[in-house]
Amino acid sequence: MKALIDLHTHTIVSGHAYSTVQENIQSAIKNGLKYLGLSEHAPTMPGGAHEYYFHNIYCIPSEVDGLRILRGIEANIIDFNGNTDAPDDMLTHIDYVIASLHTPCIASGTVEENTNAILNVMDKLKVKIIGHLDDSRYPVDYERIVKKAKEKNILLEINNSSLKPTTFRQGAWENLRELLNLCEEYKVKVILGSDAHISYDVGKFPYSEKIINELSFPKELVINYNEDEIISFFNI
Repeated sequence: MKALIDLHTHTIVSGHAYSTVQENIQSAIKNGLKYLGLSEHAPTMPGGAHEYYFHNIYCIPSEVDGLRILRGIEANIIDFNGNTDAPDDMLTHIDYVIASLHTPCIASGTVEENTNAILNVMDKLKVKIIGHLDDSRYPVDYERIVKKAKEKNILLEINNSSLKPTTFRQGAWENLRELLNLCEEYKVKVILGSDAHISYDVGKFPYSEKIINELSFPKELVINYNEDEIISFFNI
């Protein structure tokens, strides 16, 4: 099956990526995507986009050469109450929020604290995806998170970058096996995300697809492969 959507991508706007919006769009078209999301880091990330970027993001066209573009943000969770650095007034022109834990933005707490941060952020405006929930530096209770994701209809990300041999995240293969097994048990949908920081990675998920194939994870629970579900979930 062919993945049709990649919603976790970064450009030079994020401060530590290496391609432009136009280069990512061109790569998405070349790699056969139908939907591309732009999800720059919110301002708390060192070098991240200024809030004005997100207020002005409507300037980016919603379609280029048949590629539908969704305007997103990767919000940083900044406390264990699930608050982020993307206040509601920054989200006026945003289609979706990826909420993530990043070491420059919040120090890891206990399993209970980290889990509460994720559970609470699921209640925030426009949060559609929980990003790279696979890092042993942020231990969490996966079962509680999977149950809440089902309740709130939120996608859990299978982050391709986390699974690369060069990753700085810890324990991703083992953690994602546990997460995917629980998602299968509770029938919770996941989304493959490239977490591309250069255009060559946009729309490519070799490691994410390897792990779901290893586990024979049901393809019907992977939203990237199901266009009708993509359209319905993101109100496209």
